[in-house]
Amino acid sequence: MQAYSGVLVWVLVIVLIYFMIIKPQRKQQKLRQEMLSNLKVGDNVVTLGGIHGKIVRITDDIIKLEVAENVRLKMQREAVNFVVEDED
Repeated sequence: MQAYSGVLVWVLVIVLIYFMIIKPQRKQQKLRQEMLSNLKVGDNVVTLGGIHGKIVRITDDIIKLEVAENVRLKMQREAVNFVVEDED
């Protein structure tokens, strides 16, 4: 019986790790991938580097951001951190 309790403790630890770390991380990855796939021209975004800009062109992996009048940056789509709902 004591041998089973040791195994049971390890099983509980693994289950706890899964539900506290792995599952939430997968959910965040899924939400991020969904956000990246839903990017469209005209969206105001902030990049991982903190650059604010408006998407003016999108291809498969590349986006062009307008960060100021006549200033455009070419970036990887994955560089987008989040979409800003209301940009001043």
